Amino acid sequence: MTVLRCRPLTDLFNIQGDPSRIWAKCLDDIPQQGRQEGAYNLDADVKETSGNYVVSVEVPGMEQKDITVTVLENVLTLKGEKKREAGEKETSYYLRERCFGGFERSFTLPTNVQSDKVAASYKNGILSILLPKVEEAAPREIEVRAA
Repeated sequence: MTVLRCRPLTDLFNIQGDPSRIWAKCLDDIPQQGRQEGAYNLDADVKETSGNYVVSVEVPGMEQKDITVTVLENVLTLKGEKKREAGEKETSYYLRERCFGGFERSFTLPTNVQSDKVAASYKNGILSILLPKVEEAAPREIEVRAA
């Protein structure tokens, strides 16, 4: 039989700390007054297929001309700016959750990516970046000749 020790005060503080950390994380993601405009996160997925890595990033409400994708020294960098709609300065809002301003996000590429063949496409608010893998060197069989 296993005896478990009950520590009510310690357990209570641990339970209480978890929601506090969750709310702190959520509040950090919400742009607030006084914060630099545009300091928001891009949601991204990175998946691996047999011949490629694919990075998919949500950038809704933007045009492809406002997004820049660069590769320099094995670092993929996404930059852009989501602009406010014209005439918004005179508008009063009851609720405002959408973010505006510049953004930048970088990803360190694996060493087996052909950085000169990276391709990007944009459709329905999703930026997809195709990172082709370097073809692995297949073992070559060497014929052994009689001397």
